[in-house]
Amino acid sequence: MSRSITCVLCLLSIAAFGQQTPVRPKITGIDHVAFYTTSPEANRHLYADVFGLSTAVPIESGQTQRFLVGFEAARMQWVAYGPAPDPKATDRMDHVAFRTDHSAGLRSYLAAKGVKVPDSISHQKDGSLTFTIKDPEGHSIEFVEIRPPAMTISGKQVMTDAVSRRLIHAGFIVHDRAAEDHFYQDILGFHLYWYGGMKPERTDWVAMQVPDGTDWLEYMLNQPMNPDLRLTGVMNHISLGVKDMKAAQAKIEFHGWKPNDREHSQLGKDGKWQLNIYDPDQTRIELMEFTPAEKPCCSEFQGPHPTE
Repeated sequence: MSRSITCVLCLLSIAAFGQQTPVRPKITGIDHVAFYTTSPEANRHLYADVFGLSTAVPIESGQTQRFLVGFEAARMQWVAYGPAPDPKATDRMDHVAFRTDHSAGLRSYLAAKGVKVPDSISHQKDGSLTFTIKDPEGHSIEFVEIRPPAMTISGKQVMTDAVSRRLIHAGFIVHDRAAEDHFYQDILGFHLYWYGGMKPERTDWVAMQVPDGTDWLEYMLNQPMNPDLRLTGVMNHISLGVKDMKAAQAKIEFHGWKPNDREHSQLGKDGKWQLNIYDPDQTRIELMEFTPAEKPCCSEFQGPHPTE
């Protein structure tokens, strides 16, 4: 082989190496979920008084309430609310945020995969680094890299009797599962945790676990294109993990909550005890035991269960 041909091959190899897709940084779990509210005082009562969650000064633009889930700073998660831009809108979910160990690296990785990303990384008030994208169905998905200053929570009101210390999943309506699977599974590395439905022959829920942790995103399938506020609130939801549902229910009853026709404990199709409670705007907050009490319907679990 001539020297010139060898040089050309070397240059082509170097160019190909330089064009390789960056390695995906870790995605370890849910950092926070943000919603809108039209009743901030009633909402504060639910989260702070009934759930017993600590409060803190909001750190993202437009938010007026932040409720902390957990006490360990490195694992702190939170739920935020801001005023509803349109009180008549039926969707009260703003965005879901996942935690990563390298925001800039993840942004570069997504760009290399053809995902539209912002021009730069944002710096939040607590020092965290973030960027937000849209998934194939238009859901706002934020990625957060925690930096040491974020470990100090400003304006915090500490509560010691919280019903939960872990935010274990978030769910929203999905119409095109294949498109969402390509994004979350093929690109981001999420994997199937469990799937099931109201009837054994139909899949209504698909739990996609983060690649480097135990939290998951739940596709809520088979829903109409324009659901009303009540149905959207059921589907676009969060779940707080608990060890023992009886103990959790006793705690919120002590804080003034009472079971009713819509809010009561029940055994889910996944074999886990759950209790659905609704905020003033009908968004569902699901209390769920970490592990199943019975064999699940429809499919076996395909990933580790979360813990406190």
